[in-house]
Amino acid sequence: MASAAAAGFLGRSSAGNNSSMRGLVQFIADLRNARARELEEKRINKELANIRQKFKDGNLNGYHKKKYVCKLLYIYILGWNVDFGHLEAVNLISANKYSEKQIGYLAVTLFLHEQHELLHLVVNSIRKDLLGHNELFNCLALHAIANVGGREMGEALSGDVHMLLISPTSKSFVKKKAALTLLRLYRKYPGIVQQEWAERIISLMDDPDMGVCLSVTSLVMALAQDQPDQYKGGYVKAAQRLKKIVVDSDIAPDYLYYKVPCPWIQVKLLRLMQYYPPSEDTYVRGLIRESLQQILHEAMLMPKNVQQNNAQNAVLFEAINLVIHLDTEHSLMVQISSRLGKFIQSRETNVRYLGLDAMTHFAARAETLDPIKRHQNIIIGSLRDRDISVRRKGLDLLYSMCDPSNSEPIVNELLKYLQSADFAIREEMVLKIAILTEKYATNIQWYVNISLRLIAMAGDHVSDEVWQRVIQIVTNNEELQVYAAQNILNYVKAEQCHETLVKIGGYLLGEFGHFIADTKGCSPIEQFLALQTKMQGCSSSTRAILLSSFIKFVNLFPEIKKQLLIVFRAYSHTLDSELQQRACEYLTLATLPTDDLLRTVCDEMPPFPERTSALLSRLHGKHAGTSDKRTWIVGGKDANADSKEILLTQSTGLKRSFTPAANGAIANGTPNPTTNGTNGSTTNGNTHGLEDLDMSPAPPQPPPNLASAAHLSPGWEPGYRRLLFTAESILYEDAQFQLGLRSEYRGAMGCLILYFTNRSPSAVGSFTTTIDNPNPPDQLGIDTKSAPDSSIQPEGQAQQTVMFEAKGVFSLPPTIRISYLAGALQAITLQLPVVIHKYMDAADLSADDFFKRWRQIGGVPREAQRVFGLKDGGGRGKKMGDAEWTKRMAEAFGWGILRGVDPNEKNVVGASVLHSEVGKLGCLLRLEPNWDTQLYRITIRATDENVPPVLIKFMEEAFAMGVER
Repeated sequence: MASAAAAGFLGRSSAGNNSSMRGLVQFIADLRNARARELEEKRINKELANIRQKFKDGNLNGYHKKKYVCKLLYIYILGWNVDFGHLEAVNLISANKYSEKQIGYLAVTLFLHEQHELLHLVVNSIRKDLLGHNELFNCLALHAIANVGGREMGEALSGDVHMLLISPTSKSFVKKKAALTLLRLYRKYPGIVQQEWAERIISLMDDPDMGVCLSVTSLVMALAQDQPDQYKGGYVKAAQRLKKIVVDSDIAPDYLYYKVPCPWIQVKLLRLMQYYPPSEDTYVRGLIRESLQQILHEAMLMPKNVQQNNAQNAVLFEAINLVIHLDTEHSLMVQISSRLGKFIQSRETNVRYLGLDAMTHFAARAETLDPIKRHQNIIIGSLRDRDISVRRKGLDLLYSMCDPSNSEPIVNELLKYLQSADFAIREEMVLKIAILTEKYATNIQWYVNISLRLIAMAGDHVSDEVWQRVIQIVTNNEELQVYAAQNILNYVKAEQCHETLVKIGGYLLGEFGHFIADTKGCSPIEQFLALQTKMQGCSSSTRAILLSSFIKFVNLFPEIKKQLLIVFRAYSHTLDSELQQRACEYLTLATLPTDDLLRTVCDEMPPFPERTSALLSRLHGKHAGTSDKRTWIVGGKDANADSKEILLTQSTGLKRSFTPAANGAIANGTPNPTTNGTNGSTTNGNTHGLEDLDMSPAPPQPPPNLASAAHLSPGWEPGYRRLLFTAESILYEDAQFQLGLRSEYRGAMGCLILYFTNRSPSAVGSFTTTIDNPNPPDQLGIDTKSAPDSSIQPEGQAQQTVMFEAKGVFSLPPTIRISYLAGALQAITLQLPVVIHKYMDAADLSADDFFKRWRQIGGVPREAQRVFGLKDGGGRGKKMGDAEWTKRMAEAFGWGILRGVDPNEKNVVGASVLHSEVGKLGCLLRLEPNWDTQLYRITIRATDENVPPVLIKFMEEAFAMGVER
């Protein structure tokens, strides 16, 4: 016993000694740290005093200024204040030596922020370095702008940065930094990048240096997300550059990353093309198809190491997303649907994540979900993946692949997983389950059971939008009201009942409790007691709802009025002003001599107005603005049907039948059950009506379309007028450039071959053509079959083939904009001679047939007539052509001249057939020239009322030009 006691004593003493020793060691360490800090402070204060004195005395050369600023940088990094050195750092920027200027810029970027009062002092020095011819100084200035440039500096210097980017004398490494500096400024202040820069920036995507192309593509990606129309030229550039890299292997060896050619720019180019709808040009589609097929082929090869595998997968998955976005390459779609099933079973977490993401995109575009449903069990299993990002993607995919055939098993699986799901994704899961339940509900029991079960399980993770939506759906669908009231009463009677269910119970029983009052277990007193027992444990807002329900009970169930008055009297003395006011008002209302006012106030609530569902807004709002713009949203093909759904402005009726249908769903709407029982009584202090006011800023002005007829270049008209009546000629030429044109028309199809000749003594680069169609697509179809090379050598020639299809009657000729780099950017906009009469063939009719068809067609609206004279009254040496000239002009318009039809031989009578996709249209002409009055009268009739006004307009323009005197 003694020895045991001694051992215990010694043990306790040893433990105490160890504790004391640890405390002593910690105390000594603290003393040392304090001593070190004290010594450090003394040393730094001494050094700062010395540096301050050196700067004060002056007479320091550049080397010593640089040395002392370096010391200040080190002291600043240690956490000490060096405000007196800020001005010295600013002055050092003006040095002429690179080493001194470099330290000055480094100090400025560390010492100053974009709102610093000294920053405006360096703007002129930075501009001087930007405009200088020293590339290293250019780069230092660009670094400073990118790191500390605020709005004031950005607005002052963005033009100089842009000039560095587009200057033909700038080195490649300067252009790269200039592009990334503009990108940094644009992300902070979008207004800094000017609209007129778009064409010049896009042209740099053809830069031979891959690094410049990569930087500029990053800039174009950011700009195209916000201004797609201005930067749509980048779509064709991306397709052309991708083919050069992937198919033609036109890339320097330095940019091969583990045998994958520059995967970074491949990913960016593939992503950029997803920002635009699929191109309808055969040429562009062919470029993209070749590149995608090559990428998919390369992916079949087994990578030899992890780095090659990662690079290959990055390109592959972006290519898969582009294939899904195009949604036209059916052969490629079949290939990727089978591959995605393998990817989601991969052992690598990144591959599983990307596979699920791509399959979610596939679900948003695919016509049928059958290929995805084959992997439903694997996708459900991803909810239990060890990585939370994979679990999120699995949830997104299940949400997107849900349809009427598999909605119940998917919702049940999500409910099972909800119990063990991460807290970070529970609220999102609740929203998605609620949306799916509403969307695919085919009977009342399933919708009510799932909704209430969801709220009971999720508890605090149920947002207000969810339970308010349930109330709205029940209120607007009479067939739901009885069943919902019975079920919610059972939940409220349970010992454990979440407060959200109490809110629903208070509202539904107050509104529809009288429907179940005669049911066993649902008597008025039982409804009252069920709500009253939960009242004390609820928040003030919930108790306010319950008080409103109780005043409804006073009106509906007079037999329990005594118990209800006791509650009102109790809450009339509560400290909560909102509850006290309600209780006093309800008590007064319930004790009035007559029930007339009570019945009026407690009248049944009307159905909720049709509004957009707040659940979708809540769901997509959680992730809005967190990444690059996506061209699709999570939610299946229906959610991606049009831009309105993507923008969450869908508005459908609230009232829906629960009869089984193709999508037996409850329609969308937005709940706001802030009133309960008493009309106009709210459960919170929200103001109403303000949400209907449009407080958004005015939309920005659309950018100018430089390829339109409004921006035609000087000298466009002579070649255009000449080619209106001939098949081959020169459309435009100047000292540097010549454009020849050859055309052929057969039926409703027209083929134009454009020949571009470089007449300058040097090569031109970034040669780009943009064709603008001012007509609706259902009137004139344009399909580019081939495009010119981006570079044309001196005296070299390139050609482009374009098909024009007359789908209807079009009135405006298309235009083409040609831009190229010849030192600076040169651009020409011309009008193409593609007009409606090019699709006309002459017809031969007898006089009897002509008059018969003339009478059959009749007058207005299938007739147009115009009387006109020469342009400018025949001035400038012009006169009307003679009879032969008049007939030749009519024949040039495609009219077949009918002789012997009109008694006056000077008049011209003609017939023709206009070809279009919809069929052949008959046209008749009567042209009456009067040389005495110098006037023409043209009358045209056609079987389509849209034809005469268009034809008569072009004929008037031609005849009004006259001939030389």
